[in-house]
Amino acid sequence: MTEPASKRVLIVEDSATMRSFVTAALEGGQFDVTQAKNGFEALKILPRVVFDLIVTDINMPDINGLELVRFIRESERHAHTPLILISTDNRPADVERGMRLGADAYLTKPFAPEALLEVASRVIEARKQ
Repeated sequence: MTEPASKRVLIVEDSATMRSFVTAALEGGQFDVTQAKNGFEALKILPRVVFDLIVTDINMPDINGLELVRFIRESERHAHTPLILISTDNRPADVERGMRLGADAYLTKPFAPEALLEVASRVIEARKQ
């Protein structure tokens, strides 16, 4: 059974530099990337597109990544979409809170592009099970 050449991913990140970094890492791994520069922009995109993966920063103004995770997990359309949180915060309480809200993985910045690709592949495969 062959899989589609690319999977759709939404990146939600307020830092243009980090958005570009994540985009470059994932596009090299056969992902079709859509970018949102904040949670509000993501909320405008999500009703129109079904994604194979969502990668969101936690620390963003207005709607932060944790609030976005809560919305996604409560949404019938996106409840089962694999979700990766990225953040500079690596305190155990922050990681635990993100995972409890429904994230599939948590990556602490900075991370290698290969680490993101590995985690992305793993969470997509795990959600298929």
